[in-house]
Amino acid sequence: MPLPVLTSKGEMERVSNVMRRARVSKTSGRTRAGSEPRNGSQMLVEERRQYILGLAQQQGRVLVTALAKDLGISPLTIRKDLDDLQERGILQRAHGGALLAKTGAIFDPSLKEKEKQQAEEKQKIATAAAGFVQEGQCILLDSGTTTLAVAKALKRFRRLTIVTNSISIVAELSSTDFEILLTGGSFRKNSSSLVGPLAEETLRDIHGDILFLGVDGFDLDIGLTTPNVSASRVNRAMVRAATTVIVVCDSTKFNRRRLSKIVDVTSIHHVITDSNLPAETAEAIRALNIQLTLV
Repeated sequence: MPLPVLTSKGEMERVSNVMRRARVSKTSGRTRAGSEPRNGSQMLVEERRQYILGLAQQQGRVLVTALAKDLGISPLTIRKDLDDLQERGILQRAHGGALLAKTGAIFDPSLKEKEKQQAEEKQKIATAAAGFVQEGQCILLDSGTTTLAVAKALKRFRRLTIVTNSISIVAELSSTDFEILLTGGSFRKNSSSLVGPLAEETLRDIHGDILFLGVDGFDLDIGLTTPNVSASRVNRAMVRAATTVIVVCDSTKFNRRRLSKIVDVTSIHHVITDSNLPAETAEAIRALNIQLTLV
Protein backbone atom coordinates (compact mmCIF):
# COMPACT_ATOMS: atom_id res chain seq x y z
CA MET A 1 0.00 0.00 0.00
CA PRO A 2 1.46 3.42 -0.95
CA LEU A 3 2.61 5.58 1.92
CA PRO A 4 0.43 8.70 2.29
CA VAL A 5 2.33 11.84 1.36
CA LEU A 6 2.35 15.12 3.26
CA THR A 7 1.43 17.64 0.60
CA SER A 8 -0.27 20.43 2.50
CA LYS A 9 0.93 22.94 5.06
CA GLY A 10 -1.81 21.75 7.42
CA GLU A 11 -0.60 18.16 7.35
CA MET A 12 2.98 19.20 8.08
CA GLU A 13 1.82 21.45 10.92
CA ARG A 14 -0.21 18.61 12.45
CA VAL A 15 2.85 16.38 12.67
CA SER A 16 5.01 19.26 13.88
CA ASN A 17 2.51 19.90 16.68
CA VAL A 18 2.97 16.32 17.86
CA MET A 19 6.70 16.95 18.09
CA ARG A 20 6.24 20.25 19.94
CA ARG A 21 3.89 18.67 22.47
CA ALA A 22 6.45 15.93 23.04
CA ARG A 23 9.20 18.46 23.70
CA VAL A 24 7.00 20.39 26.12
CA SER A 25 6.17 17.17 27.94
CA LYS A 26 9.86 16.33 28.21
CA THR A 27 10.83 19.68 29.69
CA SER A 28 7.96 19.61 32.16
CA GLY A 29 9.02 16.31 33.67
CA ARG A 30 6.94 13.18 33.29
CA THR A 31 3.88 12.00 31.46
CA ARG A 32 0.68 11.01 33.21
CA ALA A 33 1.91 7.46 33.31
CA GLY A 34 5.09 8.71 34.98
CA SER A 35 7.45 7.76 32.15
CA GLU A 36 9.87 10.05 30.34
CA PRO A 37 8.66 10.83 26.79
CA ARG A 38 11.10 10.54 23.91
CA ASN A 39 9.95 13.35 21.58
CA GLY A 40 9.63 11.86 18.07
CA SER A 41 9.19 8.41 19.54
CA GLN A 42 5.74 9.48 20.74
CA MET A 43 4.69 9.64 17.10
CA LEU A 44 3.35 6.53 15.38
CA VAL A 45 5.94 4.88 13.17
CA GLU A 46 4.01 5.67 9.98
CA GLU A 47 3.39 9.23 11.17
CA ARG A 48 7.12 9.71 11.73
CA ARG A 49 7.90 8.35 8.28
CA GLN A 50 5.33 10.66 6.73
CA TYR A 51 7.09 13.55 8.43
CA ILE A 52 10.46 12.43 7.07
CA LEU A 53 8.99 12.06 3.59
CA GLY A 54 7.43 15.51 3.81
CA LEU A 55 10.84 17.03 4.60
CA ALA A 56 12.41 15.12 1.70
CA GLN A 57 9.78 16.46 -0.68
CA GLN A 58 10.42 20.02 0.51
CA GLN A 59 14.23 19.88 0.58
CA GLY A 60 15.11 17.09 -1.86
CA ARG A 61 17.07 15.23 0.82
CA VAL A 62 17.17 14.38 4.54
CA LEU A 63 20.15 13.81 6.88
CA VAL A 64 20.27 11.16 9.59
CA THR A 65 21.96 13.43 12.18
CA ALA A 66 19.53 16.31 11.60
CA LEU A 67 16.48 14.05 11.80
CA ALA A 68 17.73 12.33 14.95
CA LYS A 69 18.24 15.69 16.64
CA ASP A 70 14.96 17.13 15.36
CA LEU A 71 12.89 14.13 16.43
CA GLY A 72 14.85 13.32 19.58
CA ILE A 73 15.39 9.68 18.65
CA SER A 74 18.41 7.56 17.83
CA PRO A 75 20.20 7.63 14.46
CA LEU A 76 19.62 3.87 14.28
CA THR A 77 15.85 4.38 14.33
CA ILE A 78 16.14 7.04 11.62
CA ARG A 79 18.22 4.70 9.45
CA LYS A 80 15.53 2.02 9.79
CA ASP A 81 12.92 4.56 8.70
CA LEU A 82 15.00 5.55 5.68
CA ASP A 83 15.63 1.90 4.78
CA ASP A 84 11.88 1.27 4.87
CA LEU A 85 11.16 4.28 2.64
CA GLN A 86 13.82 3.09 0.21
CA GLU A 87 12.26 -0.38 0.04
CA ARG A 88 8.99 1.31 -0.95
CA GLY A 89 10.77 3.13 -3.76
CA ILE A 90 10.12 6.55 -2.22
CA LEU A 91 13.59 7.55 -1.05
CA GLN A 92 17.07 6.62 -2.24
CA ARG A 93 19.59 5.98 0.53
CA ALA A 94 22.85 7.91 0.41
CA HIS A 95 25.80 8.29 2.78
CA GLY A 96 24.52 10.10 5.86
CA GLY A 97 20.90 10.32 4.75
CA ALA A 98 18.60 9.87 1.77
CA LEU A 99 17.52 11.61 -1.42
CA LEU A 100 14.08 11.87 -2.95
CA ALA A 101 13.80 9.00 -5.43
CA LYS A 102 14.07 9.98 -9.10
CA THR A 103 11.70 7.24 -10.15
CA GLY A 104 8.53 5.78 -8.78
CA ALA A 105 5.04 6.93 -7.91
CA ILE A 106 5.97 10.24 -6.28
CA PHE A 107 8.67 11.35 -8.72
CA ASP A 108 7.70 14.93 -9.49
CA PRO A 109 10.21 16.85 -11.64
CA SER A 110 10.05 20.64 -11.83
CA LEU A 111 8.65 22.60 -14.76
CA LYS A 112 12.16 23.43 -15.94
CA GLU A 113 13.07 19.75 -16.00
CA LYS A 114 9.87 18.83 -17.83
CA GLU A 115 10.34 21.55 -20.47
CA LYS A 116 13.37 19.67 -21.79
CA GLN A 117 11.44 16.43 -22.21
CA GLN A 118 9.61 15.60 -25.49
CA ALA A 119 9.53 19.30 -26.45
CA GLU A 120 8.80 18.63 -30.14
CA GLU A 121 5.95 16.26 -29.33
CA LYS A 122 4.41 18.76 -26.92
CA GLN A 123 4.44 21.46 -29.57
CA LYS A 124 2.63 19.22 -32.07
CA ILE A 125 0.09 18.21 -29.41
CA ALA A 126 -0.54 21.87 -28.54
CA THR A 127 -1.10 22.83 -32.17
CA ALA A 128 -3.60 20.01 -32.58
CA ALA A 129 -5.36 20.94 -29.33
CA ALA A 130 -5.90 24.54 -30.47
CA GLY A 131 -7.72 23.18 -33.51
CA PHE A 132 -10.60 22.04 -31.30
CA VAL A 133 -11.17 25.51 -29.80
CA GLN A 134 -13.62 28.13 -31.07
CA GLU A 135 -13.75 31.86 -30.48
CA GLY A 136 -15.67 32.87 -27.37
CA GLN A 137 -15.28 29.57 -25.52
CA CYS A 138 -14.31 29.08 -21.88
CA ILE A 139 -11.15 26.97 -21.70
CA LEU A 140 -9.77 25.34 -18.56
CA LEU A 141 -6.03 24.65 -18.40
CA ASP A 142 -4.29 22.80 -15.60
CA SER A 143 -0.62 23.39 -14.80
CA GLY A 144 2.14 21.68 -16.74
CA THR A 145 4.48 22.07 -19.69
CA THR A 146 2.10 20.54 -22.24
CA THR A 147 -0.79 22.77 -21.18
CA LEU A 148 1.60 25.73 -21.21
CA ALA A 149 2.34 24.85 -24.84
CA VAL A 150 -1.43 24.73 -25.46
CA ALA A 151 -1.78 28.21 -23.92
CA LYS A 152 0.84 29.53 -26.35
CA ALA A 153 -1.05 27.96 -29.27
CA LEU A 154 -4.27 29.66 -28.13
CA LYS A 155 -2.77 33.12 -28.53
CA ARG A 156 -3.95 33.19 -32.14
CA PHE A 157 -7.53 33.62 -30.85
CA ARG A 158 -9.02 37.00 -29.97
CA ARG A 159 -11.83 36.19 -27.53
CA LEU A 160 -11.43 33.42 -24.98
CA THR A 161 -12.06 32.99 -21.28
CA ILE A 162 -9.24 31.08 -19.61
CA VAL A 163 -9.60 29.38 -16.23
CA THR A 164 -6.36 28.03 -14.78
CA ASN A 165 -4.43 27.34 -11.60
CA SER A 166 -1.09 27.89 -13.38
CA ILE A 167 0.96 31.01 -12.68
CA SER A 168 3.08 30.26 -15.77
CA ILE A 169 0.03 30.17 -18.05
CA VAL A 170 -1.28 33.46 -16.67
CA ALA A 171 2.11 35.05 -17.34
CA GLU A 172 2.18 33.63 -20.86
CA LEU A 173 -1.29 35.00 -21.70
CA SER A 174 -0.93 38.34 -19.92
CA SER A 175 -0.37 40.17 -23.24
CA THR A 176 -3.66 38.93 -24.74
CA ASP A 177 -7.16 40.35 -24.41
CA PHE A 178 -8.44 37.10 -22.94
CA GLU A 179 -10.51 37.13 -19.78
CA ILE A 180 -8.37 35.17 -17.35
CA LEU A 181 -9.53 33.64 -14.08
CA LEU A 182 -6.83 32.40 -11.71
CA THR A 183 -8.26 29.96 -9.18
CA GLY A 184 -6.44 31.17 -6.10
CA GLY A 185 -5.08 28.76 -3.53
CA SER A 186 -1.77 27.75 -1.97
CA PHE A 187 1.31 28.21 -4.15
CA ARG A 188 3.04 24.99 -5.18
CA LYS A 189 6.54 26.00 -6.25
CA ASN A 190 7.49 22.82 -8.10
CA SER A 191 4.72 23.28 -10.66
CA SER A 192 4.23 27.05 -10.32
CA SER A 193 0.57 26.34 -9.61
CA LEU A 194 -2.15 26.98 -7.05
CA VAL A 195 -3.71 24.08 -5.15
CA GLY A 196 -5.76 23.45 -2.03
CA PRO A 197 -9.34 24.03 -0.83
CA LEU A 198 -9.59 27.58 -2.20
CA ALA A 199 -8.73 26.44 -5.73
CA GLU A 200 -11.17 23.54 -5.47
CA GLU A 201 -13.96 25.77 -4.16
CA THR A 202 -13.47 28.26 -7.01
CA LEU A 203 -13.74 25.49 -9.59
CA ARG A 204 -16.99 24.21 -8.08
CA ASP A 205 -18.68 27.40 -9.29
CA ILE A 206 -17.19 27.27 -12.81
CA HIS A 207 -18.63 25.81 -15.99
CA GLY A 208 -16.22 25.58 -18.93
CA ASP A 209 -16.46 24.30 -22.48
CA ILE A 210 -13.16 22.42 -22.74
CA LEU A 211 -10.56 21.27 -20.23
CA PHE A 212 -7.08 20.54 -21.54
CA LEU A 213 -5.62 18.25 -18.91
CA GLY A 214 -2.00 17.21 -18.70
CA VAL A 215 -1.20 14.03 -16.74
CA ASP A 216 1.91 12.28 -15.43
CA GLY A 217 0.43 8.81 -15.67
CA PHE A 218 -2.19 7.28 -17.99
CA ASP A 219 -3.12 3.71 -17.13
CA LEU A 220 -6.17 2.12 -18.70
CA ASP A 221 -6.91 0.11 -15.55
CA ILE A 222 -6.04 2.62 -12.81
CA GLY A 223 -6.92 5.87 -14.59
CA LEU A 224 -5.19 9.24 -14.82
CA THR A 225 -2.63 9.97 -12.11
CA THR A 226 -0.23 12.62 -10.82
CA PRO A 227 2.52 12.56 -8.15
CA ASN A 228 0.89 15.17 -5.91
CA VAL A 229 -2.30 14.61 -3.91
CA SER A 230 -3.28 18.28 -3.75
CA ALA A 231 -2.79 18.67 -7.51
CA SER A 232 -4.95 15.61 -8.20
CA ARG A 233 -7.84 17.14 -6.24
CA VAL A 234 -7.67 20.37 -8.25
CA ASN A 235 -7.46 18.39 -11.50
CA ARG A 236 -10.53 16.40 -10.46
CA ALA A 237 -12.45 19.60 -9.78
CA MET A 238 -11.50 20.83 -13.26
CA VAL A 239 -12.82 17.64 -14.84
CA ARG A 240 -16.16 18.18 -13.11
CA ALA A 241 -16.26 21.79 -14.30
CA ALA A 242 -15.79 21.03 -18.00
CA THR A 243 -18.23 19.85 -20.67
CA THR A 244 -15.45 18.22 -22.69
CA VAL A 245 -12.25 16.80 -21.19
CA ILE A 246 -9.27 16.50 -23.54
CA VAL A 247 -6.12 14.86 -22.18
CA VAL A 248 -2.94 16.28 -23.72
CA CYS A 249 0.21 14.26 -23.01
CA ASP A 250 3.09 12.66 -24.87
CA SER A 251 3.30 8.91 -25.35
CA THR A 252 5.80 8.37 -22.51
CA LYS A 253 2.99 9.00 -20.00
CA PHE A 254 1.00 5.91 -21.02
CA ASN A 255 1.04 2.61 -19.13
CA ARG A 256 2.52 4.51 -16.18
CA ARG A 257 1.13 5.14 -12.71
CA ARG A 258 1.79 7.95 -10.27
CA LEU A 259 0.81 8.33 -6.62
CA SER A 260 -2.57 10.04 -6.73
CA LYS A 261 -5.52 9.26 -8.98
CA ILE A 262 -7.34 12.09 -10.74
CA VAL A 263 -10.23 10.27 -12.46
CA ASP A 264 -11.02 7.07 -14.32
CA VAL A 265 -10.16 6.94 -18.02
CA THR A 266 -13.89 6.78 -18.77
CA SER A 267 -14.29 10.31 -17.40
CA ILE A 268 -12.50 11.83 -20.40
CA HIS A 269 -13.68 12.36 -23.97
CA HIS A 270 -10.60 12.85 -26.10
CA VAL A 271 -6.85 12.14 -26.02
CA ILE A 272 -4.25 14.03 -28.04
CA THR A 273 -0.79 12.45 -28.05
CA ASP A 274 2.11 11.71 -30.38
CA SER A 275 2.35 8.94 -32.93
CA ASN A 276 4.76 6.90 -30.79
CA LEU A 277 1.80 5.58 -28.81
CA PRO A 278 1.80 1.76 -28.94
CA ALA A 279 -0.83 0.41 -31.35
CA GLU A 280 -2.42 -1.81 -28.69
CA THR A 281 -2.85 1.17 -26.34
CA ALA A 282 -4.41 3.23 -29.13
CA GLU A 283 -6.81 0.40 -29.90
CA ALA A 284 -7.78 0.05 -26.23
CA ILE A 285 -8.48 3.79 -25.93
CA ARG A 286 -10.72 3.78 -29.02
CA ALA A 287 -12.51 0.69 -27.68
CA LEU A 288 -13.64 2.85 -24.73
CA ASN A 289 -15.31 5.28 -27.19
CA ILE A 290 -12.68 7.92 -26.45
CA GLN A 291 -11.63 10.03 -29.39
CA LEU A 292 -7.92 9.71 -30.13
CA THR A 293 -5.80 12.17 -32.12
CA LEU A 294 -2.23 11.17 -32.98
CA VAL A 295 0.20 13.85 -34.15
